[in-house]
Amino acid sequence: RVTKEVDSTSKEAKSFLKQQEKWQSAAPAAFPTVSGVKRPSGMSSLLGKIGSKKQKMSTLEKSKLDWETFKEEEGIVEELAIHNRGKDGYIERKAFLERVDHRQFEIERDIRLSRMKP
Repeated sequence: RVTKEVDSTSKEAKSFLKQQEKWQSAAPAAFPTVSGVKRPSGMSSLLGKIGSKKQKMSTLEKSKLDWETFKEEEGIVEELAIHNRGKDGYIERKAFLERVDHRQFEIERDIRLSRMKP
């Protein structure tokens, strides 16, 4: 379960409260049946089933949320941004490998073309 604190006047808080009101007003109406067991009827039961489902969080979303929280708690957001821009960063390494791969392809292509011409 994930909790999030927001300002009560924020747009997100207002939409959450509206959604809660809809769920409460869409509660299924119950009618007694012959056997004495209450059973929801028609459209209201469908709305109740749809509204009552809990939102599931995937492992990837949970991991991302945990990582963001950890970075904020430890105060390492800026440090990570600086490190990733540097020579040892992931993006720079990927770009380097891509350039090397492209150069190797051009060399191999030139060799193949030189063998075909004579």
